[in-house]
Amino acid sequence: MKKKLLVVGNGMAGIRCVEEILKLAPENFDITVLGAEPHPNYNRILLSKVLAGDGELGDIVLNPYAWYAENSVTLHTGESAVALDTTARTVTCASGLSLGYDELILATGSLPIMLPLPGADKQGVIAFRDIKDCQEMMQAAKSYQKAVVIGGGLLGLEAARGLLNLGMQCTVVHLMDSLMERQLDPTASALLKADLEKQGMSFAMNAASEEVLGGERVQALKLKDGRILEADLLVMAVGIKPNVALGRSGGLEIKRGLVCDDFMRSSAPHVWAVGECAEHRGMVYGLVAPLYEQGVVLARTLCDMEAAPYQGSVLHTKLKVSGVDVFSAGEFMEAEGLKAYRVQDDFNGRYKKILVRGEAVVGGVLYGDTSESPKILKMMKQPAGAAGLAEFFAPPAAGAVAAGLGVEAMADADLVCSCNGVSKGTIIDAIKSKGCMNVESVKGCTNAARSCGGCKPDVQALLKFCLGNELAEEKQTVCSCTNLDRDELVAEIKAKGLSTGKEVRMVLGWKNEEGCSKCRPAINYYLNMLHPVEHEDETESRFVNERMHANIQKDGTFSVVPRIRGGVTTPAELRKIAAAAEKFKVPMVKITGGQRIDLLGVKKEDLPGIWAELDMPSGYAYAKALRTVKTCVGSEFCRYGVGDSTTLGIDLEKKFEMLNTPAKVKMAVSGCPRNCAECGIKDVGVVAVEGGFWDLFVGGNGGVKVKAGELLARVASPKEVEDLSAAYLQYYRETAQWNERTAPWQERLGLEAIKKVVLDPLLQKGLVERMNTTLATYKDPWAKAQEEKGFWDDANAVSLPKVNA
Repeated sequence: MKKKLLVVGNGMAGIRCVEEILKLAPENFDITVLGAEPHPNYNRILLSKVLAGDGELGDIVLNPYAWYAENSVTLHTGESAVALDTTARTVTCASGLSLGYDELILATGSLPIMLPLPGADKQGVIAFRDIKDCQEMMQAAKSYQKAVVIGGGLLGLEAARGLLNLGMQCTVVHLMDSLMERQLDPTASALLKADLEKQGMSFAMNAASEEVLGGERVQALKLKDGRILEADLLVMAVGIKPNVALGRSGGLEIKRGLVCDDFMRSSAPHVWAVGECAEHRGMVYGLVAPLYEQGVVLARTLCDMEAAPYQGSVLHTKLKVSGVDVFSAGEFMEAEGLKAYRVQDDFNGRYKKILVRGEAVVGGVLYGDTSESPKILKMMKQPAGAAGLAEFFAPPAAGAVAAGLGVEAMADADLVCSCNGVSKGTIIDAIKSKGCMNVESVKGCTNAARSCGGCKPDVQALLKFCLGNELAEEKQTVCSCTNLDRDELVAEIKAKGLSTGKEVRMVLGWKNEEGCSKCRPAINYYLNMLHPVEHEDETESRFVNERMHANIQKDGTFSVVPRIRGGVTTPAELRKIAAAAEKFKVPMVKITGGQRIDLLGVKKEDLPGIWAELDMPSGYAYAKALRTVKTCVGSEFCRYGVGDSTTLGIDLEKKFEMLNTPAKVKMAVSGCPRNCAECGIKDVGVVAVEGGFWDLFVGGNGGVKVKAGELLARVASPKEVEDLSAAYLQYYRETAQWNERTAPWQERLGLEAIKKVVLDPLLQKGLVERMNTTLATYKDPWAKAQEEKGFWDDANAVSLPKVNA
């Protein structure tokens, strides 16, 4: 019988431990994860990259919702655990949810320290710790100009760099006289400060904060020396403290953190701790590598496998701070009994320093070029590591590349990715034996560069070292299971006549024969697109939302959206929806932005029943397909209307509602240029204009990156609207990458290039014919799921939602 494993904390430490358990003994536990944030597991280290505009929030997700479902891990997001009963073995959340456990892992992480300044409760005073903080900072930058960051450590400097990128003026207030004094010596700190000032950052050093000024919202920060710094946004990045409240409620031993032994046991039976909340031998670690090392020991212990005791970690960090590479390890400040060796190259902005006690290297600092960090770590592990100093400080041979020398000097056992414990030998094996040809494929095979990303240059150097002239330019592969990109994959499917996902993976040499959550749905889509008549849709390769025919929510319930074409419904349909909502005690019934009705909070076991009660087609709110066609009332009722937008919108929705697309598609039809249906930010927007004409706007997006649609053409009839929309969507289907919305696809190809294809009469005719063939032969995925008796093969199974009404 499986044990109940409850993990409190959905962050990097807790989920890494779960990943290790799933590798070692996936059948041993029923795993449930509680996360206080309304998100799946994401890389907190890379929040600064999102803030700086180097990525989007979706880019930093480590384990998407589909991963939890595929590994039978129950996830409760937005749930704050508040009470622990170690006798009854239960954890209770603020919402009232109570869960039992056989084994409990506390991975509650840490909390940001907020200075108790007068006025600190004003709007615009925030920390920089999670996605919510990141979003608030990005939102503030749209309306305000001046920001102040309290704290000159790594997090504060990354917040300041991001705010500069967002167009804000930013001043960093730091209590000490050196930036990042916990990682850098005064020399490296001074170099960093000078580089950051060149980037536009301002500093108030040796400065203590006294009061937050302003009305309802912050307007300034007053310092104890009397200076007043104007601030529309105040970010506190002064440190973190272990989040031990839940452990305290259960009576666990606490000093700085939850006290643990060498196998991460807490003071209570069957309760373990890992990550920033755990205290081991008097140390609390805030870096990734120690947290992952703890997770490996704990996973092996829980799986009853031999595990070497955790004996602490050598503290070292390799980071890119606002575009500048820095590294520090062990002791980096001069002290009695230590001898310092250093080289400073002011012309190139590089600095390196080694500290020695006797014959042992005990620490070091690198600034500007961190390629030799593996050498420092190697010397620190050797009892007489100082013997290698002469070689370390020797100038490189003429024309030599420092990164190359670093790679050549490493032993196979030396760590390249300290965050994930990945050695040079492991990466070389992945390149030579497993066919990894780029950083993404190495990341998928080994986990190297998956966390902070600081080792990415070293991974690239190893690729160059191993492959030489064979090293291809870094490309966007379908996933880490293959070295093929989208175009190569589609070409191979065509050339070899492959017809199933299994065939594709076997014939094209997938590293993981079963594929992954990224490539399986992509392959299924490409096969559907290429062979609409012959290919049988592979339900098992669809995302969990599509298999469940509903959108999974953060609390594990589901959202059910029936189809309401063009936003037009009837009293009879409304009565059906009301009856279903009452019968299944739906917690929330919501009108959506797409003119539909969303039934939120439906239990998994009620999905078959609620669809039977509704007896309506699904609105595909979860699918990579046409979601909605939003309409205004148009000329039928509106005094400004010049076209029948409602009828046209319904006709377009009926035509395309079952269409598989690379990503979700939204359409809209407005009856006049007043554009009440918001056609300008849809994938396809149609606007009626005087004289019976219709303007088609394409490639719009109203999401995180708002993009206005561009005018594709003006046509004279609804039939031409339908044909041109079909041609545009079919060309998108045939050339876009999996999960690529029309906006980035159109930007990548260029509107003029798209026009040359879809407006050419002969090419347009071919696209429309292929679209009509696809729609005519489309296999209802729900009907197929019912035939195969998949998810719906329950004791309470009933008929599935319709698609065509």
